[in-house]
Amino acid sequence: MQQRSISLFSIPVIVAALGYFVDIYDLLLFSIVRVQSLRSLGLSDEMIRDQGMDIIGHQMFGLLIGGIIWGMMGDKKGRLSVLFGSILLYSLANIANGFVQTATQYSLARFIAGIGLAGELGAGITLVSELIPKEKRGVATSVVAGVGLTGAVLAYFIAQLFDWRTCYFIGGGLGLLLLLLRVSVFESGMFRDIEKAQVSKGNFFMFFTKWSRFRKYLLSILIGLPTWYAIGVLVSFSREFGKAFGIEEEINPGKAVMVAYVAISIGDVLVGLLSQAVKSRKKALYIFYVITAFAIFLFFRQSDGSSAQQMYLICALLGFGTGFWAIFVTMAAEHFGTNLRATAATTVPNMVRGSLPLITMLFQWLQTQQTYVGAAASTGIIVMAISVVAAIFTEETFGKDLNFIEED
Repeated sequence: MQQRSISLFSIPVIVAALGYFVDIYDLLLFSIVRVQSLRSLGLSDEMIRDQGMDIIGHQMFGLLIGGIIWGMMGDKKGRLSVLFGSILLYSLANIANGFVQTATQYSLARFIAGIGLAGELGAGITLVSELIPKEKRGVATSVVAGVGLTGAVLAYFIAQLFDWRTCYFIGGGLGLLLLLLRVSVFESGMFRDIEKAQVSKGNFFMFFTKWSRFRKYLLSILIGLPTWYAIGVLVSFSREFGKAFGIEEEINPGKAVMVAYVAISIGDVLVGLLSQAVKSRKKALYIFYVITAFAIFLFFRQSDGSSAQQMYLICALLGFGTGFWAIFVTMAAEHFGTNLRATAATTVPNMVRGSLPLITMLFQWLQTQQTYVGAAASTGIIVMAISVVAAIFTEETFGKDLNFIEED
């Protein structure tokens, strides 16, 4: 079948971007309303910190499970089936989230929402990657991610205007409205070509049956680890770090998340353009790693004389540096054949999101050996070192022809 090409601003790209916009709104909403919502449930400041980390962990575990489920479905049933199913599940889960009365119910709702949220990005990136000409693929996926990530900005301003429960209702409603737009999106021609072919499709275990394929899969995951260390630990808990640094003004974690995601969206677009300019995914990745490492260094240089404004600026720089998210997910899609591509592009970013509980476990264990700040810094050094080594051994995928399949 002749592969159907589309422009950068066609309906599938716009719908994928808007879908990711709502996805990020819902994904980051808990980090933004964490203090307000848990306080309204009667939790103390210490419980807000500890229970908040647990709830984020449960949400990320849901993303991990959902990534596998939706990824396999994307290769077996098509990219569009995932876009419909995932957005319906997380929309309903977020509406349910507005009715929780206990921290346990909150965790369960975020876990279910996490399962739903896992499908949006991978399916959207896979669909756009297969429809856009390879010369413009990096820019298109960066546009999707860049527009999508501004959903965190909307979540912040909605949280300033409405009660936290209403914020969840709004997120669920936006998701349901998006289902109407999905009707106009067509399936990838590459998927249609293999739909009835006698090849294994969406077999998650294929990642582990051949060393070369497993190696690509593992490296694809490890290169993305700094994103959720920066956002899930440093930015999300900037209020607690501000107190530890001795900053007098209380840090608003919702504002920290908002400024970080404004910067991430800018970084996501620029990393795509940079990748096209230097004709390399890896060179663009290295440059953004340097920015991320520098931002982490500045984060831990804060002290008694630092201000809340300085914290927000550093969170913005952290966000900009981790704007390599778009390229990282694009590389995951480019590494694998059409019969395994949606599984890869959906599971890889969600494996990274799902690694946050492991990162926080490392952080919490290091606190038994070091101070709160020292443990966080050590965690950052370990995460960055792992990702840099993984990037060195990752193959270049710029300009790769995606019309191929993975053999058993």
